[in-house]
Amino acid sequence: MKNKIQPWIQAARLRTLPLSVSGIIVGSAYAYYQGFSDFRIVILALLTTLGLQVLSNYANDYGDGVKGTDANRIGEKRLVAAGIISAEQMKRAVLITVLITFLISLGLIYTAFGKENFIFSLIFILLGIGSIGAAIKYTVGKGAYGYSGFGDLFVFVFFGWVSVIGSNFLFTHFIDWKLFLPASAIGLLSVAVLNLNNMRDIENDKIAGKNTLVVKMGLNWAKKYHEACISIASIMFIVFCLIIKVTAIPVLIINIPLLMHIGKIKKSEKYEDFDPELKKVALTTFALSLLFWLTLVFLS
Repeated sequence: MKNKIQPWIQAARLRTLPLSVSGIIVGSAYAYYQGFSDFRIVILALLTTLGLQVLSNYANDYGDGVKGTDANRIGEKRLVAAGIISAEQMKRAVLITVLITFLISLGLIYTAFGKENFIFSLIFILLGIGSIGAAIKYTVGKGAYGYSGFGDLFVFVFFGWVSVIGSNFLFTHFIDWKLFLPASAIGLLSVAVLNLNNMRDIENDKIAGKNTLVVKMGLNWAKKYHEACISIASIMFIVFCLIIKVTAIPVLIINIPLLMHIGKIKKSEKYEDFDPELKKVALTTFALSLLFWLTLVFLS
C-alpha cells in the first residue's frame, strides 16, 4: 500500500504547499483584526487552496510529462516523465482532484455567503472555476500559458490578489483596498519562487520550447527581476503595517533570510544552486504570513 501511495505524495510536491496557503493566512488574519472570525471559513479556505495546489502540481507533472519537458530536469523527479505514473493515471488523478476541490469550494462559498448573497456566491463559483482552469492550463494543452511567459502573471494574481483579498472577502463581504499591498507582496514572493524554478530549468526549458519569462530575458536579467520582486514585496508589507499602525518587526525579521538569499542568488552560476533556494523562499513566505497572523491576533 505504501509503495502505491508514495508516488502520489511525491507528485503532490509537499514542499510547495506552505507557500500556497500563505495568502489565506494573511487575508484571514486581517479579517480577524477587522473583527470578523469564522473557523469554518478558515479551514475550508485552506483545504480549497491546498486542493488547487495539488491539482496544479498533478497537472504540471502531466502536462510537462507528455510534452517531454521534464526529460532532463534538475531537482525533484517528475513522475510521468520518469514512467512511475502513467499519463492516463495522472490524467484521472487531475480529474478526481478537480471534483474534490470544487466540492470543497462550494462548501466554502455556502458557509461564507449562505443563501442570501447569491451574487457573491456566483462570483466566487466563477472565481473557483477560473482558479481550477488556471491550475490546469499552466502546462496542459497547446495554449498552456506557462510555455509563453505568462506564468508569473497568473501566479501573482492567484497566489497574491485572489488568495489574500478573496479570503478576506469571504469574512467581510467587502474589499479593503489597503489589502492590495500585502496581497501584492505575497504575490511577488510567490513569483520569486516560480522565478527560481525557471532559472534552475532555463536550459532544459529552452530545448523543450518552454518560453518562460526567464528564457525570454536571460539569466542575468532574471536575477535582477528576482531581487526586485523580493525587495518590492518587503517594502509593500512594511508600508501596509505602517498604514494599519501595527509593528513591522515580523517583516523586518523575515528580511534577514531574504537578504541572505538575494546575496546567494547574485553569486549563483550553476543551475543546481537555485533548487535549494526554492524551499527557503517558500518557507520564508509562509513564516512571514504566520508571524503577521500572530501579530494581528495578539493586537486584536
